[in-house]
Amino acid sequence: MSGKVQGIFFRDFVRKKASALGVVGYVRNLKNGDVEVVAAGNEKKLKELEKECRKGPFMSNVTGLKVEEIDIGDVLEDFIVRF
Repeated sequence: MSGKVQGIFFRDFVRKKASALGVVGYVRNLKNGDVEVVAAGNEKKLKELEKECRKGPFMSNVTGLKVEEIDIGDVLEDFIVRF
């Protein structure tokens, strides 16, 4: 995600939403100022997480979101914030 997405608890927002939906994966800040979310779950729950990410927390301004399918394997057991 791009826009105003760092320094406003965006990662914690995504972690809480993903955990509530039962989605596994991670969220992390990127050096270029974007936020990366890697998530796995059923399609309906992933769409809901995408919707929440587009909204973001108070004070955010998401101006771009790129969605792509990748194979992340079966090693993820919960949703975490990576540093």
